[in-house]
Amino acid sequence: MTTSSEPRVTGLEIRSIDYVPLDERHGKLWHLGPLWFMSNAQIATLAVGLISITGGGNLVWSLIAIAAGTVLGTFFMAFHSAQGPQLGLPQMIQSRPQFGYVGALLVWLFAYVQYAGFNVFNTILAGEALHTVHGGVKPWVVVVTLVGFVVALVGYDVIHRAEQFLTYAFLVIFGVFTVGILVTLHYPAGSFDLGGFKWTPFLAQFGVVAGYQISWAIYVSDYSRYLPPDVTVRKTFYWTYFGSALGGIWLMTLGALLAGWAGKDFETIRSINAAGDKVFSGFGAIVLLFAALGLVSVTALNMYGGSLTLISAIDSFRRVRPTVGVRLLTIGLTAVLSVVGALAATAHFLENFNDFLLLVLYLFIPWTSVNLMDYYVVRRGHYAVAEIFNPRGIYGRWGWHGIVAYLVGFAVMVPFFSVGTLYVGPAAHALGGADISLFIGLPVAAVLYWLFTRSIDVEAETRLAEAELTDLESAAHDHREP
Repeated sequence: MTTSSEPRVTGLEIRSIDYVPLDERHGKLWHLGPLWFMSNAQIATLAVGLISITGGGNLVWSLIAIAAGTVLGTFFMAFHSAQGPQLGLPQMIQSRPQFGYVGALLVWLFAYVQYAGFNVFNTILAGEALHTVHGGVKPWVVVVTLVGFVVALVGYDVIHRAEQFLTYAFLVIFGVFTVGILVTLHYPAGSFDLGGFKWTPFLAQFGVVAGYQISWAIYVSDYSRYLPPDVTVRKTFYWTYFGSALGGIWLMTLGALLAGWAGKDFETIRSINAAGDKVFSGFGAIVLLFAALGLVSVTALNMYGGSLTLISAIDSFRRVRPTVGVRLLTIGLTAVLSVVGALAATAHFLENFNDFLLLVLYLFIPWTSVNLMDYYVVRRGHYAVAEIFNPRGIYGRWGWHGIVAYLVGFAVMVPFFSVGTLYVGPAAHALGGADISLFIGLPVAAVLYWLFTRSIDVEAETRLAEAELTDLESAAHDHREP
């Protein structure tokens, strides 16, 4: 089957965690590029690039850490993207073969915290951006949430279209903004001195960037699952990887440049506005207005993914029939939690955002390791999809292989954690506060899971999948779980 140029699904999206049948697959592979570019090309990402500068590092090593962290972290999230077209499922429901029908609740809880947490930060930033232009913060937080809610409710196709439009506009507006920054801003002495290397801020920046990119891993199949299965893993990986990496490096670099220029006076929204006005008077307001639109789009992504995660969790206790009503309820609940959190949030945005990113990194390193090891090495992409929705199926209620590998992978990382003033593990303390937990958790969780799953009969699962395929397609057309 080949990709079609026009969507076959119109109106409000009905599907959620259920399998997408082959005759509903649509879209073009290149659509993943703008989506993941624009998902990263927004000012919450810009804030990720500040960590080294605010921690005492110089500009050039901050930029190197940003590039290195992006190259590594995006590698993992892009490989998750390739799972969507092959399985026709959103991302987090795919955790059941590793963690079990009920056991997957462990990672779904963490995923939902991430969706809600990012939305709090996103809506705060959008409210502050619009406040700078028009005044008022709290009303804009509500407006941003409502618009994001509508986009998320309409669903998959409108999200892709919106991100394409925003990408083209971004290239113009932020292209001018970036050139203006490079031409008009001046930096302190030593900013580009390679001899000014400091290990701790470098690793802090590297870890936060890698964590930010890895954190997208729980999203990616959500936005590739409607593509037909004949798109290759390699091309799906490339469009996702380069879209996300380019958007991430661009905005994080802008963050580092602005922080290096403003120094102790840096404040995200105010500094963007001031730098924009150096290009020409009033341009800062244009940049902020567009930045708010970008934050609305990523707010919609978080509501969409949060809805899928909530539905997955409910389905672990009571089977869910995919309907617009279910989507409306779960997206609405996610929107309410996000806006309440944003309205109740205190100051110290940057400090809290840094800690939140590190928490996300810690929680999802062992998950991404287990999930990718299972998909690409253990089962090599062969799953009995119908069994993922069977509470008494072959994947069991509790997947001890995945749960133990995850918990052990997380536990061995703890001594290497370095979360500002909250916690510095003994190993991180011995390294002067440097955080290398990423390099510990990834291999430990992966190797353990591989060892635990040596007895899995992949060929038997493949035969079962082939036998259940007809019923799987039929159930999907009837909008019910198989």
